[in-house]
Amino acid sequence: MPEIQKPEEADLKVRPEDLKTDFYRASGPGGQYVNKKETSVRITHLPTGVFASCQSERSQAQNKKRATELLYSRLYKLLEESHKKELSEVKGERVSVSWGSQIRSYVLHPYKLVKDLRTGVETSNPEEVLDGNLDQFIEAEIKSNI
Repeated sequence: MPEIQKPEEADLKVRPEDLKTDFYRASGPGGQYVNKKETSVRITHLPTGVFASCQSERSQAQNKKRATELLYSRLYKLLEESHKKELSEVKGERVSVSWGSQIRSYVLHPYKLVKDLRTGVETSNPEEVLDGNLDQFIEAEIKSNI
């Protein structure tokens, strides 16, 4: 997971009122100190439900610091995943670059022809199309989507 030092650098805004902090007794070996003191920390980000907990240190403050860093890392990863998902929705499905996946075919020799393979529009004036006059192809595409 990415480790974040300062949440401001990652465009990650976490309000203190969105965090719920729970303290509890640690489990496992550690002697009587573990059974008497509530040193373990669990921090929950309420809007997303993401949580992080730590019980590896002896002090509550150190555990809280480590749990906060872990929570920010998890929230940053969630932010990155949502950003990637948005980008994939915007980009749409990927079309493989292979024979037959082109939009238009241009034939310049022995005869002259430009054919739009999506709409079936053809013209025998490829120089005009190569100069940027694509109006007839654009209009046909708009009509086919209506």
